[in-house]
Parts: sequence; C-alpha cells; structure tokens
Amino acid sequence: MWITSSLSTILTPTAVALGNFDGIHQGHRQVIQPALAFNDEAIASPVYATVVTFHPHPQEFFSGQSRKLLTPLPEKIVQLDKMGVKQLVMLPFDQQLATLTPAQFVQEILLKQLQVRQISIGSDFRFGRNRAGTAKELQAIAAAEGVEVMITSLKLLDEKRISSSAIREALQAGDIALANYLLGRPYTLVGTVVEGQQLGNTLGFPTANLQLPPEKCLPRSGVYAVRVQWCEKGDCPQPGTACETGVMNLGYRPTVNGTHLVAEVHLLNWAGNLYGQVLSVSLEHFLRPEQKFESLNALKAQIKTDCDAAKTVF
Repeated sequence: MWITSSLSTILTPTAVALGNFDGIHQGHRQVIQPALAFNDEAIASPVYATVVTFHPHPQEFFSGQSRKLLTPLPEKIVQLDKMGVKQLVMLPFDQQLATLTPAQFVQEILLKQLQVRQISIGSDFRFGRNRAGTAKELQAIAAAEGVEVMITSLKLLDEKRISSSAIREALQAGDIALANYLLGRPYTLVGTVVEGQQLGNTLGFPTANLQLPPEKCLPRSGVYAVRVQWCEKGDCPQPGTACETGVMNLGYRPTVNGTHLVAEVHLLNWAGNLYGQVLSVSLEHFLRPEQKFESLNALKAQIKTDCDAAKTVF
C-alpha cells in the first residue's frame, strides 16, 4: 500500500473512500468497499483504490488537544492493507485546508489533485469550511462533474448504528462484546514488552508488561480474557502467527500502591522471555473491574480465579 501525505506524490486516478476512519470498524469497511472494486484486474486502466483521511484529526486541529485513537496510524495502516487498499492519502489538515468551501474542496483536492473517478462516504460525513458540506451536497457537486458519490448508512442489519464514539463508550463501560461487534473484530492493544517490577513472578504468575502508544484509546480498567499474537517488522499480527490465550490486567495495581497505569499480560499455556518483543493483545471478554486486595495472598488467589475464568471463556 502506497502511503503519502503529499499531494505531489499521489498515485492517480483514484477511487476514493473519504473520512477519518478511526477504528476501521464495520461501517468504515462498508464505506471503503466500493473503492476496492477497482482492484479488479479485468479493468483495463488502473484506478487506485484510495482511502483519504486527515492528519491531524480535524478535532485536534481546532481544539489544540491530542485525541485518543482506536487505531493509531500503524494499526490503521495494517488494517487497510489487509483489506486491499492500494493507497492511503493523509491530507495535512491545516488552516488552508480548513478554510476551503465545500465546492473548493471538491474542485481543488478531489478533482484536481486526486483525479477522482468515484467517491464513497458515510451518511454523516461533513466537509469544507465550518463543516458546512453534507454528504448530499458532496453528491450534488460531484455529479455536476460526472463523478458518482456513493453514500453508506452506517448501520448493521439489526439497525444498530456504528460509530467510533459508540465503540469508545462500549470500551469505557467494559462492554467488550458490543465494542467487538461494532468493530467486526476484537479490539486490540499493540505494545512492546518492557521490564516491570517482577511482581507477577513473585506471585507465581509471570506477566509481560506492555508499553502502549500514548495516543491509544484504552478500555475500562480491569481484568480481561485475551488472545495474544506476536508481531514482526511492525506488522501486527502476521498471517499465521501463533496465538496464545491469557489474562490481562489493565490498571493502577492498588494492592501494591501503584501510581501509573499498567497493562500486564499473563499467558496461560506459554512461558519464555518476551522482553523487547511486540505483542498484539485482542480483548475477548471483560472478567471483572480492578480492585484492591487486603494482602498479596488474596491477590494471588484472585489471579488464579481469573485464570480459571479465562480458561472457561476460551
């Protein structure tokens, strides 16, 4: 997949899926799917299946505050590449782009720079100065130039609306089943294993402490049943990578007076040195909230109970 943030290096012409696409959830996949039709080898002239997004996120630009992401850029790249997207264009969202009217955005960016042949968007897509442009307006402007705009209603068959906000809310509530349903896959935390305080070894349950990207949106603190895969060369996980089951604690470890958030994973059926390795941890089930125990022995007993509960889940 070709990745660029420069308008001068875009592969053209394009079939564009347009949006922020944080999460690459089921709704996003519906929006992207029409562009992938242009990957058909039977089509004589190449039209590049392209996802166009904005960097930084427009809300970050206007608020000046960083935004927690369901899929930080490395994860987003992996998901889009797996789908078959040929090009990711990250439009630099600056003052110049923010001041374009809807008509100017279509003419100067989509038609002139991207040489767009087809556009697909979600029904709630807004664009242009002050977010004045609607999906229907984009459809009308593009139609005048002979370009089809396909609008997707971001709903599942049960009429449940899909959105990144809804997934964040589910994660914060510990409703992993709903978050994973809306995503169409398990929510994952990807991080490098770093040295911890060795408390897990002391208790007889060695853990891998994950250093997570600071921009990653984290779920509710607590204990989770998880599946773990190893990553190679930044792609996470590689097809065919071995999968292990485990238990993850995400929290501040109040029993030992912890002061910062820690993600630590205990593998149920595997032992070895993981320092420096990159792991992809898929959240399968929320087992319980984080709690403070009266002693390390009580904590040890609870960890065993958590492991047994995870085995039941799997």
